[in-house]
Amino acid sequence: MRYYIIAGEASGDLIGGNLIKALHEQDTLADVRCWGGDKMQAAGATLVKHYRDLAFMGFIEVISHLRTIFRNIDFCKKNIQTYKPDVLVLIDYPGFNLRIAEWAKKQNIRIVYYVSPQVWAWKENRVKKIKRDVDKMLVILPFEVDFYKKWDYKVIYVGHPLVEVVREEKQNVPVVPLSDKPIIALLPGSRAQEIKVKLPIMLQIVKYFPQYCFVVAQASAQPLSLYQEIIGNEPVLVVKDQTYNLLKQAKAGLITSGTATLETALYGVPQVVCYKGNALSFWLATKLVNVKYISLVNLIMDKPVVTELIQDELTETNLKMALTRTLEDEVYKQELKRDYETLWHSLGDKQASSNAAKEIISLVAGK
Repeated sequence: MRYYIIAGEASGDLIGGNLIKALHEQDTLADVRCWGGDKMQAAGATLVKHYRDLAFMGFIEVISHLRTIFRNIDFCKKNIQTYKPDVLVLIDYPGFNLRIAEWAKKQNIRIVYYVSPQVWAWKENRVKKIKRDVDKMLVILPFEVDFYKKWDYKVIYVGHPLVEVVREEKQNVPVVPLSDKPIIALLPGSRAQEIKVKLPIMLQIVKYFPQYCFVVAQASAQPLSLYQEIIGNEPVLVVKDQTYNLLKQAKAGLITSGTATLETALYGVPQVVCYKGNALSFWLATKLVNVKYISLVNLIMDKPVVTELIQDELTETNLKMALTRTLEDEVYKQELKRDYETLWHSLGDKQASSNAAKEIISLVAGK
């Protein structure tokens, strides 16, 4: 069968790569075309467009790139028409993917959405469009089942794909030592604009912790020069394609909000969650977004498990205090360890990628 998969970010590329592997296992003749990244391409898909050319974050940033976004949407529609897939699989990335879903429904293309847009956080009315356009919704967060039930829309919980990824890494991939000193991991994000904003603030506290080695995880889609310009002469290492190796060794981490917060928690690493964006975009978000927390860890657990430093709170002083607590407060560290274990079990031991592939194939087969 022919599968057309669209992911617009690094996290979607990771999830999409594992999905493509599972599709090939269950459908040996699978032909996959995708918008995504290196991991999806390595899994055997023909890469049409890389996510680094798609990822715009924040209201103002999106508005300033509208011409590019609409040009990409038009190109995507034409490419889908040329390919004639048996099924269209959309991975998160709602601003783009919901537009494609609306169009594809009118073309009688079967649609699976894997990793729900965060409609429970903002613009909840988008559920109406999802019900109208999406044939099957596969969710990865347990609470999403009840959320959609409120809208009389049956969705399928397949488990969280990161659980299987981290389990596999822990069991089968050996640690490659990065330093003789204990390590602090810095994960400033995957987009150039967020790295330029957050990494300089993270680096401000290096001088307070000389006994530690600070290591930056370089995003695969970004050049080393981007990091070198920001780091300058600071005694900081940069590693590429070693994020999980880094997290296995880290004593703590300064982590950009997003999927990375959940990955860090699954590795059991104490963390401080960092977010800072365009001031106007953030102000607009506060008016539109309806969530108590910004990190997936706290959202899933529905309590402040990890410290979040958001926008104006992300300062040198606050970051130093939060990291000190994370490293030295033994009571807090033990409580965090128990919460992380609860988080792991709440996400289940399901094989998410395999389950998702099965659901996709069953839709196409009409089962």
